[in-house]
Amino acid sequence: MSQPLVKVYTGGFCPYCVAAKRMLKQKGVEFKELQVDRDPELRQRMEALSGRQSVPQIFIGDLHVGGYDDMAALNRKGELDRLLGLDKTD
Repeated sequence: MSQPLVKVYTGGFCPYCVAAKRMLKQKGVEFKELQVDRDPELRQRMEALSGRQSVPQIFIGDLHVGGYDDMAALNRKGELDRLLGLDKTD
């Protein structure tokens, strides 16, 4: 299974953004970081796609998984690796 495109919408001085990026890096997942704090149009796009105003907002392929806490919960349940295409049992 190939790895889907992962997008992480972030802002400066955001500890949850740092934690989300760290988790993905530890898993060896490449991701595209989109900083919204200096780009109002990008922030509007993030809000329209996610329905949320806070950062980070994380997308795996077309699936919005939410923020860092949501991604961490998926990881604890053992579901994150499958979504990221890291689960070798598929």
